[in-house]
Formats: sequence, structure tokens, C-alpha cells
Amino acid sequence: MENLIVFVPFIFLGLILLLTGLFTVKQETYAIVERFGKFHAIKGPGLHFKIPFFDRIAGRVNMKIQQLDVMVETKTFDDVFVKTKVSVQFKIQRDTIYDAFYKLQSPYDQITSYVFDVVRAEVPKMKLDDVFVRKDDIAVAIKRELAEAMNNYGYGIVKALVTDIDPDIAVKNAMNRINAAEREKTAAEYDGEAERIRIVAKAKAEAESKRLQGQGIADQRREIAKGLEDSVDMLNKVGINSQEASALIVVTQHYDTLQSMGENVNSNLILLPNSPTAGSDMLTEMVTSFTASQQMGEAMKVGQKKKDMLELKERNS
Repeated sequence: MENLIVFVPFIFLGLILLLTGLFTVKQETYAIVERFGKFHAIKGPGLHFKIPFFDRIAGRVNMKIQQLDVMVETKTFDDVFVKTKVSVQFKIQRDTIYDAFYKLQSPYDQITSYVFDVVRAEVPKMKLDDVFVRKDDIAVAIKRELAEAMNNYGYGIVKALVTDIDPDIAVKNAMNRINAAEREKTAAEYDGEAERIRIVAKAKAEAESKRLQGQGIADQRREIAKGLEDSVDMLNKVGINSQEASALIVVTQHYDTLQSMGENVNSNLILLPNSPTAGSDMLTEMVTSFTASQQMGEAMKVGQKKKDMLELKERNS
């Protein structure tokens, strides 16, 4: 029993040393173990043992894909300052863990420097509009440059993305005004075309309406004339000559018009003259004017014939 009590401190010390030497490594992580300050081993995920006081964990390497966002301000070819956000996705290769841990002191600073160098070399060659259109070309150039440089240190570049291009606020406002003016110009052109179509359609409709209205008036007058002709023929059959029949018809229409005016209290029509002899007087005036016009036409024809005969005689002589 006494011998067992003597060994208890040693057993307790051994347990402490054992527990101190045990360590775990998480999934997608590798631990770098050094012995007396010198690289000793790379331990993968799981439970491991290191010799206390002799071995130490110098660091752990994350094998997951990591992302670094870099904001770069530079000038374009047309002297516009823009802020460009570049997202670089990278990871450490399994066979280059040693190089990634020991060769590079600050990988984030190294990647940031290369991004600044590439962006400030590519963007000044482009105009502002081209920067938006060709952002994929910028991303390809960044990835190519980083891959050539970082592979030597054990870092593999997965993707480089230009995620944001932010010009100065005054430039953005100017671009928005230009875009708005262009759209207003296009809208005005469409409005003008629509107005032209409406005017043409309205003119066509009015022309068609006038044509149909004229056709209706012509048909109306044709039917009136036919009715008058029938009325005169009918009056002639009962012994009334054409002049008397015409006077009778005119007087009848005159009084029909007066009756229609009396029935419509809101009418603005004024019939002048409106005496009982008005119809006869109008008929006499119309007949006289028609006769005078006919006589004048016949006189002009006779005069023209005499003139033609004189010219013919002069040519023959």
C-alpha cells in the first residue's frame, strides 16, 4: 500500500502529460507541429498526440475556400474616378500546405497588392462605359496575374469577380440625366408619331364624312327634282301649265317651311322674304335669270362663230 502511495504522484503526472499531449484537428483543417522550433509534421483532421514540452502546434491551416474583398479607386480613360470592388476566392492546396504556412507572412496583403496593381493597370485603358461592359475581362486579368504569383506560395486562385463599379455621385447623376433625356426623346418621337396617325385618321374620317354627306345631299336633291318633275307632270294632266305648276310648288314649299319654323320654338332659321307673293316673285326672278343666262350664252356662241369666219377669210386671202 505504501509503495502504491509513492507512485501516485508519478501516475498523476503521467496523466497530466498525456492529457497535455492530446489534441484534435477539425475537418478541412490541418495543424502544423514543430519540435524544438523546427518543422516536424502536418496533422490532418482527428485526434493526435504530441510530446509535451518538446512539440508545439505552430498554427492551423484552413483548407476551405476563402474570400477577400478589395476596394480599389482608380481613374478611367475618360478621366472619371471609380471605385471597383473585387472579390477574390482562393484556397490552400493540400500538397502545398508547408509552402502556404512558411513562405508567406500575410497572404491577404499579398493578394490585395496584386489586385490593386492589375485594376490600376487595366481600368485606365477603358472608358467608363467600357468598364461596365468589360468587367469580366478585368476579372480574368486579375485571376491570371494572381494565379501566376500565388501558386508559388501554395495558394490556388478559384475565382476573381468584379462585383461592383461605383463612379462618383456627380458622374452617376449626369449619366442618369443623359439616360432620362434619351428616353424622353424617344417618348416624344413616339408621341409625335401617334399624334400624326391620329391626325391622318381624323382627316380621312372627315373626308369620308364629307364625301358621304355630299353624296347624301346629291341623292336628296335628285329625289327632290324627281318629285318636282312628278308634281309638274301631275299638274299638267289637270290643265295647269308648267309655269303655274312651278309657282304653285314654290308657294307650297314656302308655307311648309314657315310651318316647320313655327313648330320648332328653338329654331334660329330666318326666311326672307316671307310675304304671300314671295314664292311667285322668287320663281319669276329665277326664270328671268335662267333666260338671261341662256340668251347670253347663245350670243357668245354667235360672236365666236363670226370671229372664226373672219379669221378663216383672212387666212384664205
